[in-house]
Amino acid sequence: MQTTLNELHRQQYERLITGLISNEFGVCDDFFSADIIAGLRNNLIQHYEEGIMYRAGIGKDSDYTKDKAIRRDVICWIHEKTTNDLEKKFIQKINEFSEYLNKTCYTSINAFEFHYAYYDVGSFYKRHVDQFKSDNGRLFSFVMYLNENWNMNDGGELVLYAKENTETILPVGGRVAFFKSDVTEHEVKVALTRPRLSIVGWLKNV
Repeated sequence: MQTTLNELHRQQYERLITGLISNEFGVCDDFFSADIIAGLRNNLIQHYEEGIMYRAGIGKDSDYTKDKAIRRDVICWIHEKTTNDLEKKFIQKINEFSEYLNKTCYTSINAFEFHYAYYDVGSFYKRHVDQFKSDNGRLFSFVMYLNENWNMNDGGELVLYAKENTETILPVGGRVAFFKSDVTEHEVKVALTRPRLSIVGWLKNV
């Protein structure tokens, strides 16, 4: 019997949730089809070439700063009311996942924010947690990779410092990592051979 699209989504969401409960993080490959991943990758590259991406900082409000010793990526926010068809599909599925989490795990997600992230060769992000000291609205971190034919020699791994073990995740295109924003420390290793591309964001309660 052929698996329906809705059932496929449910299986993907359960994989992320089960990993979060068991290991402090969930990982799911092929969260979107290859054509959507390719299209989002092209969006990111176009934004970078147009010069509309900007240096990311750390902290919020009075704590906000830009420190190249801590992170060196550039970003561009995805607007919730985007007119881009691919970004609409991305947001639609994020909404669906958020509703599934609220229904099955009794979370209180009522907002989200996402941006494209471009790590040029030599870029990294030192070990940190995603929750702000002055704002506890971020509940879950969600990272989806847009890289094409990525391998270990390219670097750029996500390292998750969970309580029970340390996990290294290769940023393969279509792969998603999911973890609690206030719990799991993590870092992005240096991109060694080519730019590392992703969409990064947070499911929130505001």
